[in-house]
Amino acid sequence: MSRALPQVEPDPSLPERVTVYEVGPRDGLQNESAVVPAAVKAEFVRRLLAAGLTTVETTSFVDPRWVPQLADAEEVLGLLGDEGREARRPVLVPNVRGLDRALAAGVGAVAIFGSATETFARKNLNRSLEESVAMFAPVVERARAEGLWVRAYVSMCFGDPWEGPVPVAQVVDACRRLMDLGCDQLSVGDTIGVGTVGHVHRLLEGLDAAGIGPERTGVHFHDTYGQALANTLAALRDGVTVVDASTGGLGGCPYAKSATGNLATEDLVWTLEGAGVETGVDLDALVETSAWMAGVLGRPSPSRVVKALTGG
Repeated sequence: MSRALPQVEPDPSLPERVTVYEVGPRDGLQNESAVVPAAVKAEFVRRLLAAGLTTVETTSFVDPRWVPQLADAEEVLGLLGDEGREARRPVLVPNVRGLDRALAAGVGAVAIFGSATETFARKNLNRSLEESVAMFAPVVERARAEGLWVRAYVSMCFGDPWEGPVPVAQVVDACRRLMDLGCDQLSVGDTIGVGTVGHVHRLLEGLDAAGIGPERTGVHFHDTYGQALANTLAALRDGVTVVDASTGGLGGCPYAKSATGNLATEDLVWTLEGAGVETGVDLDALVETSAWMAGVLGRPSPSRVVKALTGG
């Protein structure tokens, strides 16, 4: 593919290098109405790796009754073989049963997912905030004992469709509780996309004051109000170097219907490339992968960059 390149004007306020934490195969596909075949999911992961994405979240070991789109986790990992089991191929696990399945599949990294609000914890996990932390404690302990890398997601960090604005102190407390279990990395999620630049700064400042610095924090923005890129740049200027994104902007949240797609990986890479920030991602190959997946799903990619470069 031949394409126009963004004019590179280095921005010294940004990190020299950013790690793109690709969530398309898991967070992207879990929200699809149709079930994508396991062979296609495995091919999706392979294409993402070939495009230079080093951290790819491959699947989820959530009860298939709740997320049937990812009921084939073992099959997908079996198709991927060793390349799907290393420490930079995390899988989502909700509880000890999910961890058992993940360990049996030979994974090298897992992620747990908590909430900053009581209502979403009950809707997403069927537990209170306190009960969810208690549920995750043995998961993290055993995962660490098995030598796995562990990530903690916290949802609804900027707003909740049932509770409204979420106080920064409340979010910091929820994040601290999960990180205190022994997690390696935190991902703060704007699940319904209502965050703003100032809010991002205040939250990261609060986390840092609580001992969770930007070197241990990733950001996960949904683009409901078109703020995902602006919020990402704000986080990077505060020292964050890990950004969650989904190829083609796939995704949402099956338990929060107002949540639209994730920040598109292509849009993120274009922006960072233009700012002189290294990602290691081949944008041409990534756009080709996104166009291929859009064909599989039978609809155009919502990514602005994909649309511009493919004429779609």
